[in-house]
Amino acid sequence: MAEEKTKKKKTTETKAKKKTSKRKMTPLLRLFCYIMIFISGLLLWRVFDEVYTTMTLKKQLAEVQEKYQEVLDENAYLTSEREKLEDPDYVASYARGTYLLSKDDEQIFYLPEDENK
Repeated sequence: MAEEKTKKKKTTETKAKKKTSKRKMTPLLRLFCYIMIFISGLLLWRVFDEVYTTMTLKKQLAEVQEKYQEVLDENAYLTSEREKLEDPDYVASYARGTYLLSKDDEQIFYLPEDENK
């Protein structure tokens, strides 16, 4: 009976040691855990930084594409104006209408605008 009690004490002592050894972390293991947490934090920060940069670049790309489309539209308008200005009849008509130039023996009359319109 005394042997059984000592065996029980030994088994309970070994169980208690196992439980306490599971709870305690060695300083090296604790340092490793802190290093891993720090590295994980750095990696997450880099991911969020890259996502933010990507979103910013997409916004800038949309703005630049909009400006590019405006430039293309302006280019198309100016090209059509250049083609029109190569036509002598259009140039004469444009000069007469814009700068109030007249042909030989032609008079220009100024008409008052209707305020009712």
